[in-house]
Amino acid sequence: MNYMILIFILGWILKIEGGLLLLPALVGLIYRETAGLYFLLTAALAFFLGTLMTIKKPKNRKVFAREGFAVVGLAWLVMSLIGAIPFTLCGDIPFYLDAVFETVSGFTTTGASILPEVESMNHCSLFWRSFTHWVGGMGIFVFMLAVVPLLGGSTFNLMKAESPGPVVGKFVPKIRDSAFILYAIYLAITVAECIFLTIFGMPFFEALCHTFGTVGTGGFSVKNAGYMGYSPALQNITTFFMIACGINFQFYFYLLGKKWNLAFSMSEVRAYLFIILASIAIITLNISGLYGSIGESIRHAAFQVGTIITTTGYATTDFDKWPAFSQTILVTLMMCGACAGSTGGGIKVSRIVLLIKTIRKEIATITHPRFIKRIQFDGVSVAHETVRNTNVFLAVYCALYVISLLLISIDNHDFTTNFTAVAATINNIGPGLSLVGPTRNFSFFSPFSKVILIFDMLAGRLELFPMLLLLTPKIWRRY
Repeated sequence: MNYMILIFILGWILKIEGGLLLLPALVGLIYRETAGLYFLLTAALAFFLGTLMTIKKPKNRKVFAREGFAVVGLAWLVMSLIGAIPFTLCGDIPFYLDAVFETVSGFTTTGASILPEVESMNHCSLFWRSFTHWVGGMGIFVFMLAVVPLLGGSTFNLMKAESPGPVVGKFVPKIRDSAFILYAIYLAITVAECIFLTIFGMPFFEALCHTFGTVGTGGFSVKNAGYMGYSPALQNITTFFMIACGINFQFYFYLLGKKWNLAFSMSEVRAYLFIILASIAIITLNISGLYGSIGESIRHAAFQVGTIITTTGYATTDFDKWPAFSQTILVTLMMCGACAGSTGGGIKVSRIVLLIKTIRKEIATITHPRFIKRIQFDGVSVAHETVRNTNVFLAVYCALYVISLLLISIDNHDFTTNFTAVAATINNIGPGLSLVGPTRNFSFFSPFSKVILIFDMLAGRLELFPMLLLLTPKIWRRY
């Protein structure tokens, strides 16, 4: 392990976080809240520590896979620990572990909260809470690679360790240019949604915070009732943008380059949209008797399908009261997740498609032993390593899910609560069912269970392996 490069990169991460913390401090100044001072002090602390860690530049700046995965896992943990400090200092979240839970939930775009109500919080805390979604949605390392000429050509392992999906590619040859394009698209979608929400009547501060939660597919709201108190028009706008942000951003890159055939031939995007439309249709039929009109049923079904499959976590209705069939569909969508290369969580549609293709190939091989056919994805043969990585990911996912479920069951809550709490955190969704339903929160869990769920949120956002590798002694050996 190259410890010098780890310290150097973590230092840059802290300096960037220090700069980001100035924004909620500015919000506190605008609203004349003394809580903004605590964000300013935390920003100074982060920048001071980051400066100390980057004074000495490492001689060997190569980032191999080991360093890439380790520094990504450590960075997200350190960012969360620092980012939680102002919540506790200003008194909005008095207990530090709860503040860490909330901050991890923000950065990982989970949206699971320990807060029984949020409207009494300071504006700067509400802003930071939602802004962490936006930062974590695209990823802090993607942001860093876009703005900081840090390590030359050895940064692909950082992007690979942080980016969601079975395969990580580059839009253009240079990593920094790819990161810049990603953030340009991300920022454009953010501005567009904020404008639409404001035009249709949402106050600007609320529109900005909800946009952060939508585009980052996070789900923190500045209202206790979430989206339940907003107009159908605002709900429909948010539905559109949630689904749009669950699409692989390469789709938008193709559209910008007028490569229409490549964009609409992406099998993952087509599968993703098919799953959404089919789920909306089935749930609408199942819940039609609960609402006054078919239009209202479609609106609620579309919003909840969009918010769950993209792992955003907003809610327009208490779906914990829906029929079991609709609830089961939503839980299935929790695990499915959005597209690879999007801001959404979950297993990812691309892995589901690959798994189905692998099963079909195995069945064909059993029935025709001499059958030889390679798995195709978007017209390209899928490498055996990619298939193997997908299978290993699913195996580790199931193992971590079962272990987490067993550990939090020590609290002795009901099975539905425990099962969907793990699903909501490891898939970065937010709400589950029963005691963690859309009108409830996670405050009742013991400190031990909160630590387990914090780990699940980080592992889910970072595709499991960076966090698991931190627990592996061998990776910490020096070269």
